[in-house]
Amino acid sequence: MTATPANTMQTTDKEVRTTCPYCGVGCGVLATPNDDGTAQVRGDTEHPANFGRLCSKGAALGATVDLSGRLLYPEIAGARVSWDNALSHVASSLQTIIETHGRDAVALYVSGQLLTEDYYVANKFCKGAIGTANIDTNSRLCMSSSVAGHKRAFGSDTVPGNYEDLEQADLVVLTGSNTAWCHPVLFQRISKAKTDRPGCRVIVIDPRRTATCEIADLHLPLALGSDVALFNGLLVYLADHDAGNPWFVEQFTSGSDAALKAAREDVPTLADVARRCDLNENQLREFYEVFTRTTKVVTVYSQGVNQSSSGTDKVNAIINCHLYTGRIGRPGMGPFSVTGQPNAMGGREVGGLANQLAAHMDLSNAQHRELVGRFWNSDRVPDKPGLLAVDMFRAVGAGKIKAIWIIATNPVVSLPDADSVRDALSSCELVIVSDCIRNTDTTRYAHVLLPALAWGEKDGTVTNSERRISRQRSFLPVPGEAKADWWIVGEVAKRMGYGASFNFADVGSVFREHAALSGFENAGSRDFDLGSLANLSVEQYDNLQPVQWPARVGNASGTARMFGDGRFYHPDTKARFIAIQTVAPKNLPTDDFPLALNTGRVRDQWHTMTRTARAARLNEHTPEPYAEIHPQDAQRFAVVEGGLVQVISRWGEVIVRAVISTNARRGSVFVPMHWNDQFASHARIDAVVNPAVDPISGQPELKHTPVRIRPYTPKWHGFLLSRRALTIDGVSYWVRANGRQFIRYELAGEQRPDHWPSWARQLLCAQDNDVSWVEYSDARAGRYRGVRMIGKRVESCIFVAPTPELPSREWLASLFDKESLDESERGALLRGQPPAGQQDIGPIVCACFSVGRNTLIDCIRSQQAGSVEAIGKALRAGTNCGSCIPELKTLLALQKKV
Repeated sequence: MTATPANTMQTTDKEVRTTCPYCGVGCGVLATPNDDGTAQVRGDTEHPANFGRLCSKGAALGATVDLSGRLLYPEIAGARVSWDNALSHVASSLQTIIETHGRDAVALYVSGQLLTEDYYVANKFCKGAIGTANIDTNSRLCMSSSVAGHKRAFGSDTVPGNYEDLEQADLVVLTGSNTAWCHPVLFQRISKAKTDRPGCRVIVIDPRRTATCEIADLHLPLALGSDVALFNGLLVYLADHDAGNPWFVEQFTSGSDAALKAAREDVPTLADVARRCDLNENQLREFYEVFTRTTKVVTVYSQGVNQSSSGTDKVNAIINCHLYTGRIGRPGMGPFSVTGQPNAMGGREVGGLANQLAAHMDLSNAQHRELVGRFWNSDRVPDKPGLLAVDMFRAVGAGKIKAIWIIATNPVVSLPDADSVRDALSSCELVIVSDCIRNTDTTRYAHVLLPALAWGEKDGTVTNSERRISRQRSFLPVPGEAKADWWIVGEVAKRMGYGASFNFADVGSVFREHAALSGFENAGSRDFDLGSLANLSVEQYDNLQPVQWPARVGNASGTARMFGDGRFYHPDTKARFIAIQTVAPKNLPTDDFPLALNTGRVRDQWHTMTRTARAARLNEHTPEPYAEIHPQDAQRFAVVEGGLVQVISRWGEVIVRAVISTNARRGSVFVPMHWNDQFASHARIDAVVNPAVDPISGQPELKHTPVRIRPYTPKWHGFLLSRRALTIDGVSYWVRANGRQFIRYELAGEQRPDHWPSWARQLLCAQDNDVSWVEYSDARAGRYRGVRMIGKRVESCIFVAPTPELPSREWLASLFDKESLDESERGALLRGQPPAGQQDIGPIVCACFSVGRNTLIDCIRSQQAGSVEAIGKALRAGTNCGSCIPELKTLLALQKKV
């Protein structure tokens, strides 16, 4: 491997080239630490994943690196201890449990937010040292169906193509992927390619009309769970119209006849497909015809396909169509799984899933077990898979697993049937949590807390969705006594007597061992091979440039695409068609639970919000959890726009804000997955989600849970803006969101206070003598408005009404940016509306520049800004990360209709 000169890796003395810690796109980032502990962040124009682009989350990274809420010191039972005591306690406790109950009484639950080196050491610790396969990862929740589908079809977990294919394709099919919000930089690349090449078409397949549909030539709002019928129908259509590639199928695949026979039995006619998918036949035919006549097709799929009790079959139904046409392994074509986490791919590489071995080897393969055991000098490599995520926590609850070590994830929020996960941890003998955040829904159940490094402090590698390995470099000092996860696990292993296998001098030595194992006795027999990187010097590792695996010995530059030679990784080197028929979701709607719950992400938040919620601008666009409901369903269940609604299943319930929209599919409800008990009183949606899983992949059914909805009608509604964090007691509903100079609380209560002014003063801890109040109270009507001033500066304000109809928060929020208010502003305070000459900007659309909906509408109307470019020139909206561009296009279209 040729070293890259150090002076090319940094553009200034302080600017560091690293990688974004959010989704699987793997964007390059240039980060510069500031003296105040924050950082300046910009996109790396040289990184091949993003070429300088960043989404709203990536662009706001610099605001998320402060130390508030950090876990900085080891703790046992809530008391600070030394690292030596903590590590010795963990090691001796695990050893005692193993000696008493056996190796499988211990489990690790890890995360796609770990770096590859951390992941490698954790997997080696479990499978090579302890001798249990009970290590699984939260990546089980987002991409394990894709892993299983790849292995069934290709004989290996291989993503065939790369991001350039998205720009070279003549047809991009986006299925089960709200790319505009979940992978915004890829969406920007596709959108630009479509602009540059007008002949390029985009088809979106999604039950909801999402922001991604703004660039779609066709949107297919299929019924939830009907993906297999849709792609089986496509396979039949391709066969009936002689659109296959007989030579490719004959030479490089097997099983096509059985797959086609199963598809015909599943959906014999186009009408059958339309009925199963609840689609218009003409739209369905248009999709099939475009796919048939277009050679360069990429089918991008994500959580909407994977998160299903038949997710693996859905993946293979997509792959079958690409194999039948030979559209794989060549530029601009292929099935393409995009992952949700920054290092979900890296976790797959090191065997982070309970049914895998390191380096893409299999626990079920005796030769692989022998090879890995010999490389690790271990005779304890298990011969059977461990427990997958959902079953792992069931085993914890049943007392079969006595100790669980949770690293860099928050399962009490993210796993289905999350209340049972919470209960399992509360009864577990030993819960160890390694995290960088002190207070999460999961850390509250930990007996031992171990402080880990956060992004900005970590050093290692990650692999993105196109198999591209990039360096994540530290640019911030280590805070407190935080340590790298690989070091923490290695030190515990040493204290358990496995020191010889964990004497890693630094993170680079972990990477070298990982790379060496991938190439060990490989000779092209396995897809994953980093043999050319196994002997990197310290300097070469430090300066490693992005590279796509496999990077075999003699091919240090890596491999852009796989399977172009028609060679796959089954023993006969052929790809396999999989015969598939539609299987209904495990739990269907009933009279008691007549709607189907669909969960997912919002544009500006990430996972359980421990990082993104720190950045004020990321809370502006969607400050409150919500349920998106079709108007006919809302009418049926008496739910009103902006009111509160309960979403209830057999497993749990939430209370969220109702958003009534024709973007929702009738019969379904969409609720984001981010909010938890740290940010809302009743919004952990995965407590509602059913725990059914795909029988092959073990991936949970996060897109289809039977629910019912009903209005939640408290006695009063309100909101509170405060410069200080407050303890909110005596309310039945609350949501917290950090603002620029304030914290926003949305409130509701089932009991009205006897005296609103006294209640407000108690809530705001307002015992100071140097404050003044501007107030209005009507106890009979249940209305109260109070503003607490310190001098001429707003310190806090609270507005209460018997219904959700309350003043806009945006103008009041803008007052917190001011050191003093003028008389007109003071006079307008209790109205909650700006005085003459000032504008209420309205709900935020552009998070980067805090541009509101009202400002945008005024610009479109008064300045006749008829395009996104014109809006950007006037207001800067859409000119930074571009994540708001789909909404800008929607506003433009709406104003044309006015």
